[in-house]
Amino acid sequence: MADELVERLQRLHPAAEVVQRDLAANPPPLIDAAFSAAILTPPGETVPPALAMSEALIRELEAADALVIGTPMNNFCVPAPLKAWIDQIVRINRAFRSTPAGKVGLLRDRPVYLVVASGGWFTGPSPIGTPAQPDFLTPYMRVILATIGIHDLNVITLEGVTRGAEQAERAVAHARAEMVRLLPE
Repeated sequence: MADELVERLQRLHPAAEVVQRDLAANPPPLIDAAFSAAILTPPGETVPPALAMSEALIRELEAADALVIGTPMNNFCVPAPLKAWIDQIVRINRAFRSTPAGKVGLLRDRPVYLVVASGGWFTGPSPIGTPAQPDFLTPYMRVILATIGIHDLNVITLEGVTRGAEQAERAVAHARAEMVRLLPE
């Protein structure tokens, strides 16, 4: 579904350049002690080697006019590779600054399309009335992106995708309808 959304964006913006990053195939490194020490480097100084990936990912994000994130919901939240990416881009004095009033994002706002696939239902009860499962993914993504200055979050859901072919088809149809609503041609 995320690929379909990117194709739709390309039709709407033919001159757009697409940069694809497969976090599952090439996950960013996890935060370690060297990264934690390096983030204390004063702004304006040379970027320490421990922050090289972080800097590359932030620059990639800064260059983007829109962002499409396709992700499963794992155990009610973000999968580990997406969390590793988030930890690399949410960097003090680079993507946000801390003030007495709270965190202030340093990146410009842009539309983000978050495509979330889940085996269960999290926006409401299942078709047979089973209560919605907890959703820590979408509120977390909303807060974490806002922390760095990105507020325009659009969520497209595919729910119950592991509940048989018929339900998966309904989930895809629902997601396509939401995509058309968000990005009319």
